[in-house]
Amino acid sequence: MRISLFAVGRLKTGPEKDLASRYLDRFAKAGPAIGLELAKLVEVQESRASNSDTRKREEADMLEKALPDGAVLVLLDERGKTFDSEGFANLIGRYRDDGKRDLMLAIGGADGLDPDLRSKADVVLNLGAMTWPHQLVRILIAEQLYRAVTILSGHPYHRV
Repeated sequence: MRISLFAVGRLKTGPEKDLASRYLDRFAKAGPAIGLELAKLVEVQESRASNSDTRKREEADMLEKALPDGAVLVLLDERGKTFDSEGFANLIGRYRDDGKRDLMLAIGGADGLDPDLRSKADVVLNLGAMTWPHQLVRILIAEQLYRAVTILSGHPYHRV
């Protein structure tokens, strides 16, 4: 299964980008052995529309254009469901085992996600009750993708 990461906003060169890249690289190297592949990282410019609703709609349009046909859409949103790491790994494993070819994880813009897009998502995922900067969300989800591979493969990286 090909996994893509979509993000509104670009990470500038620096420690956040380096750390996110490190975990995505680990995922890319470890994933193929268990049928998971890092397909792409899509970064789009934040909308410059004058109001929040329009910005969210424009950003949703960019995501929908990047979404492969038939892909599983996982949105990161504060109103989503909270998973522990094993639950997240099992979710990915189930989609893989069900024969899904593509899965896209999406990080919305500063204004959040368009409600129409949220209603189309297969899963809406919450990384916890706290609010995180988008740069850290990118790192967190990259690490959790790598952790999911280690959980699914029985690697000792994940310890409880």
